[in-house]
Amino acid sequence: MERGSVVLATAGKERNQIFVVLKLDKDRVWLVDGKRLKKNNPKKKNLKHLKMFTNSKMDAQILDDDNERVNCAIRKFLKQIRSEHV
Repeated sequence: MERGSVVLATAGKERNQIFVVLKLDKDRVWLVDGKRLKKNNPKKKNLKHLKMFTNSKMDAQILDDDNERVNCAIRKFLKQIRSEHV
């Protein structure tokens, strides 16, 4: 798992939702979806409550851009991933 990876939450309020990894720590990950969990307010989640959803990965350079642009790009990216896996 690395920055920009698409993951599926397996526990908690976000269960069965997909997210993009914004930041990684030793045993924690900060997740965003561009809608409820935006770049300036990511969700911190334990690694053991996540699993890889797909091999697709968002470009890490996009995640460094301006907040509103990033949120829009994340929403579009996740929408595309969802449509591919329906």
